[in-house]
Amino acid sequence: MGLDRLWAGWRATYIDGVANEEPTERADECLFERLAAAPDDDALVLARNEHAFAVMNAYPYTSGHLMVAPLRHESTLADLSRAEAAAVMALVQDANVAVTAAYGPDGINVGANIGRAAGAGVPGHVHVHVLPRWAADTNFMTTVAEARVLPEPLDRSYEKLRAEWPG
Repeated sequence: MGLDRLWAGWRATYIDGVANEEPTERADECLFERLAAAPDDDALVLARNEHAFAVMNAYPYTSGHLMVAPLRHESTLADLSRAEAAAVMALVQDANVAVTAAYGPDGINVGANIGRAAGAGVPGHVHVHVLPRWAADTNFMTTVAEARVLPEPLDRSYEKLRAEWPG
């Protein structure tokens, strides 16, 4: 008896696009710059402040997975001004409030993958991931099929988080 293969065809868009892009020094070629410039509802931007914005992850690990990025195109946290870093962290704090209210998770992962070797999908523009987690939420699908099972559509996650966003 062989192991059946389940396909996550939506991942091809990511693999062919963002994951294979070379890091760019040009902000006009950057995914986060394009998202920051787009209307909030079109880009699924949850919130903005003077130096940063929070946006849904189009390729989430789980429902409610979002990212916070500075408006200015920089590749590391160290390259941000203190004001920009504080603005990013303020939105990360707000994201924790919204994720907790919208999903009631057992925990929350917060992290930044800085550089391609660290796992950054967009290494040219630093960003912080925020995502809800639950006890025993490991899923055999990821292990056996390299696929994620998301219980709700991305636009529903956006609506839930936006409704719970502080302020």
